[in-house]
Formats: sequence, structure tokens, C-alpha cells
Amino acid sequence: MGLSRRQALLSAAALPLAATLPRAARAKAEKQGMSVPSFSRFALGDFEVTTLLAGTRPVENPHDIFGLNVSAEEFAAASDAAFLPTDVAQFFFTPTLVNTGAALILFDTGLNPEGITAALAAAGHTPDEVDTVVITHMHGDHIGGLMGEAGATFANAAYVTGAVEHNHWMGAGNETFDAKVRPLNDRFSFLDDGGAVAPGISANLAPGHTPGHMAYRIESGGKSLMLIADAANHPVWSLAHPDWEVKFDADKAQAAATRRSLLGMIAADRLPFIGYHMPFPATGFIETAGDGFRYVPTAYQLMLG
Repeated sequence: MGLSRRQALLSAAALPLAATLPRAARAKAEKQGMSVPSFSRFALGDFEVTTLLAGTRPVENPHDIFGLNVSAEEFAAASDAAFLPTDVAQFFFTPTLVNTGAALILFDTGLNPEGITAALAAAGHTPDEVDTVVITHMHGDHIGGLMGEAGATFANAAYVTGAVEHNHWMGAGNETFDAKVRPLNDRFSFLDDGGAVAPGISANLAPGHTPGHMAYRIESGGKSLMLIADAANHPVWSLAHPDWEVKFDADKAQAAATRRSLLGMIAADRLPFIGYHMPFPATGFIETAGDGFRYVPTAYQLMLG
């Protein structure tokens, strides 16, 4: 079958195109590497909330950390059902910044000053803008950004933490606490269960992970969310299986009871939550599922204000 004059012209026009392109234009594009976001911002009533990725890393053999009281077979089956490998997990370290309009409040500080200052910079803030630093508990990945070789990272900030938590670590002989927190002791104030960091931000004692571990309820303009810190550290191995023991929980039975109570309340009240070690941007919802809970990552809900 012969070509029409129009078809012949189109074919002829297309054939020389590749030959006329410069050699560089025909080269394969270089790979750019994995894309890792560093912040996520949304409105909560009159507040502005920003989750900050201060660090992320792969960790091998997660069954050495999660599910210490279950067999390798049970751990593997639960992981496989959630499409998760069992030889490695990705850990996330996510402080949260709350701008109330009157104050800029940072919850936890990551592993080191470099990580938290880089995340703040990406979000358009500098450490000297932070008015208050709230420490949910004193593990190194939460207090690591407080101090560095240059001194205090947040030069203009006041500091807040739970009284029970601080008292425990004061006598623990912990090197990281002594280097990062003790030099700032005279700038700390202390909360008990129900205490207020600022209007709309209240402490909720959630012990077990550490003796005085705190979660925080953040409320503004009729909207609420829970910041659970390390009450649950994985969307499957902690939420779906709240009774699984976790290596870093100081009191494993109490930590499991806290998970059931706190996650049950969040599920019943249909609140969004932020989990420090949840996959970034670390925001989601919780629903009851069987004997545990199901993690529902946020889609666009928080974009709607």
C-alpha cells in the first residue's frame, strides 16, 4: 500500500531528528539519587505545625529491636503481611515545630545540631527563632541537637520537660544527658501530667518507654492532634502489635499498657497524630484492627485546614 503525500512528508520529517541532535542531548540522563523531603507543614486551627526530618537511616535486623517476645516466624509473618522486609528497616527522626503565632515551639531535637538546623533551614527558620524547646524524653535521638561544639543550638530558647523524666536522668549517670541537658538545667522548667507548655498545648504522661515519657495534645481553633513521641515507634511492629516488646522501652509491660491506652484514645477520638519515628512526614490516623491498631497515613486531610 502506498503512502499518501502527507504521510510521506511526516515520515521524512521525523527520520533526521535524532541525527541532527547534539551528542550530549542524546546521552542518557544521570541518576539523581533518592529524593528525601526535609519538612512538611500544615495548619491546625490558628497554629502552624511543621514536621522536620532531622535524620533517617537504615537499621539492620529489626527483630533485635521489635517483637522481642515473639518468634522469628511470627515476626516474619507479620512483616510479610505488611510488605516489609525482615532484614532491614528505615528509621526516621522527626522533631515537630509549632508556631502558635505568639511563640515558636520545637518538640525534640534529633540526633545532632547539624540535622535539626538543616531541617529548620529547609523549613525557613533559624535556631535563634525558636522560643521554647520541649523535650518529650531524654533518649539521645531526642536531646542530641541541644548542644554541639559551638554550645547551645537554640541560643534564645527556654526549655521544658517532664519533672519525672528529668529527675530520673539526673541520677542515671548518662553521658549524653550530662553533655546535652545538664549544662542547660538552669533554663529548664518542668511539667507534670496535664501541665501546659503554652495555651493549647498540654502534657500527657505516657510512661514505659522511659519513666517520665510525655505525649502532648495540641489544640487550636477546634482542631486537635496528638504528638505521641516514642509511645509507638513503628507503624506495624508497634501499632498492629502493641504488646510486642521493644528493646528501647525501659519498662516493657508499662510501655505496652501505655500504647494500648494512648492509641485507643486516638482511635476513638479519630485524631490525627504525629509519631517521632513514623515514616516521614510522620503524620497519620489510627483505627482499631483485631487485637491491635492499623496505621492510616495522612493523604490530603491536613491540607484542608
